[in-house]
Amino acid sequence: MSGAERRLIPSGSPWEAPVGYSRAVRVGSVVAVAGTTAAVQGEGPVGGDDPYEQAREALRRIAGALAEAGASIDDVVRTRIYVTDISRWADVGRAHGEVFRDVRPASTMVEVRALIDPALLVEIEADAVAT
Repeated sequence: MSGAERRLIPSGSPWEAPVGYSRAVRVGSVVAVAGTTAAVQGEGPVGGDDPYEQAREALRRIAGALAEAGASIDDVVRTRIYVTDISRWADVGRAHGEVFRDVRPASTMVEVRALIDPALLVEIEADAVAT
């Protein structure tokens, strides 16, 4: 992929420049979507304390970033799901399954001690190969 154009897809977050990241990056046909949550600056997360609703919102945002990069959910080959309470994995898995039931990307779900905001219960990353 050397020489392929690198396209940055921003989320508009005020932390992107100081931290040095983008919502997504496309190089050639590969699109990598950064860890995505249901965070709303200055408010609680979309979905409150419901991991299913937080996952649905994160996946909605991922779909938007993919679209902006010229890809779609159907192009996703891998997801990584981080949850703060693995006992609630089925709620998050249900949201993931609703989006990826037919796509069935390689996927990992792991429990982490915490996300950047204690109100966040789920963070999801996605990698796609645009067709």
